[in-house]
Amino acid sequence: MLTGGELAALIAVVIWAVLAAFLCVALIKLTRLLSETTKAVSELRERTGPLLDDVTATVERANGSLDRVEEITANLATTSEDVSTMTSLTRSVVTGPLVKAASLSYGVRQVLGRRRAVALIRTRRRRQRA
Repeated sequence: MLTGGELAALIAVVIWAVLAAFLCVALIKLTRLLSETTKAVSELRERTGPLLDDVTATVERANGSLDRVEEITANLATTSEDVSTMTSLTRSVVTGPLVKAASLSYGVRQVLGRRRAVALIRTRRRRQRA
C-alpha cells in the first residue's frame, strides 16, 4: 500500500496531468482561433483593395457628373439672361409704338371731342340768334 506522502504525490501528479491536458486543449483551440483570424484578415485585405478601387471609381464618376451638372447650370444661367434681354428688347420694340399709337388716338379723340363741343356751342348760339 501507499504511504500518505506517496498518495499525495500521486494526487498531485494526476492534477498536474489534468491541468496539462486542459492547457494543451486550450492552446490547440487558441491556435485554431488565431489561424482562422489570420485567414479572415487575409481575405479582408484581399477584398478591401478592389472595394476601395470601386469606391474611388464611383467618386470619380460622381465628380464628373457634378462637373457636367455645373456646366449645364452655367449654360442655363446664360440662356436665362439672354431670354431676359430678348424679352426687354421685344417689350421696348412693341410697347413703344403701341404707346405712341395710344397717345395719338387719345389726342385725336380729345381734338374731335373739342371740335364737337365747339360745333355744338356754335349751333346753339346760331339757334339763339335766329
